Amino acid sequence: MTETTKARRVGTDKPPTRASKLLQNRWAGIAGLLLALLAPFVNATPYALSVMTSAAIFVMLAAGLNIVVGYCGLLDLGYVAFFAVGAYTSGVLSTRFDLPLLVTVPAVIVVTVVAGIIIGAPTLRLRSDYLAIVTLGFGEIIRITANNLDVTGGPSGIYGIPHLTDSPVIFYYLTVVVVSLAVLGAARLGRSRLGRAWRFVREDEDAAEAMGVHTYRVKLAAYIAGAVWGGLAGVLFAAQLSAISPGSFTFLQSALVLMAVVLGGMGSIPGVVIGAVVISLLPEFLRDLADYRFFIFGVLLIAVMLLRPQGLWPARSKEVS
Repeated sequence: MTETTKARRVGTDKPPTRASKLLQNRWAGIAGLLLALLAPFVNATPYALSVMTSAAIFVMLAAGLNIVVGYCGLLDLGYVAFFAVGAYTSGVLSTRFDLPLLVTVPAVIVVTVVAGIIIGAPTLRLRSDYLAIVTLGFGEIIRITANNLDVTGGPSGIYGIPHLTDSPVIFYYLTVVVVSLAVLGAARLGRSRLGRAWRFVREDEDAAEAMGVHTYRVKLAAYIAGAVWGGLAGVLFAAQLSAISPGSFTFLQSALVLMAVVLGGMGSIPGVVIGAVVISLLPEFLRDLADYRFFIFGVLLIAVMLLRPQGLWPARSKEVS
């Protein structure tokens, strides 16, 4: 028996198919990046650039939530809270203290890490449905708090947040570069020793703890990493719109990000990227259907989940390849 055969049988006895080899092809990621870079040459209207930039930010959100849900198996229904924390931190600092948005990024990272610890520390001892309910509550607490504080502008939100650049095209490319680095970072984390511990906890938390994995710290690390990704996506969101309000951070946003992770394939970075692009762009392609577009959108999502319950690009263990 060869070493390749031994490695393959750790995960499954089935040999890799041509389709699975294509899905594992690293050139697919480069092709996706080139497609994003060439898109403005096809359509560079302000509307198209706004939609593509929003899709890129949504990809970053999905990559962050994938660390929490896909890698570590923690069902988080309030992920939009970190998105809001990042957007409001950069918005408050840039408008109240006249700081360039880029200067606020270190503060955003610190605040989101603290937010991840504050929210994650008391909740991550819970499991499954209880964790989902508590995170859902924290997501709503952040939104309601922003709705009632003067420093966050109350229901009206914050206006006049400075742009990173005045050119929509340059901002789009800047967003693509930042999101690409974030996606690459999430992929590297997934292949690291910590990433293997996350998957171990996801598969069997009791067994992981019995094998010496400090499951609480591992889960908290996943939560903090996801918080940083969400906070940085919030900075890009604030820079794109130059205005934020509590209405931008509802539970629906958390549900859509979670839907992108599930649709693409939990734990699969390429799948999550595709899922996020589908979730963010599909309603725009269906815009001509007017009032029926969200109905068709829902029907299409249900059909995809029935036909591909494992996701559009499911994660595969390294041993299989």
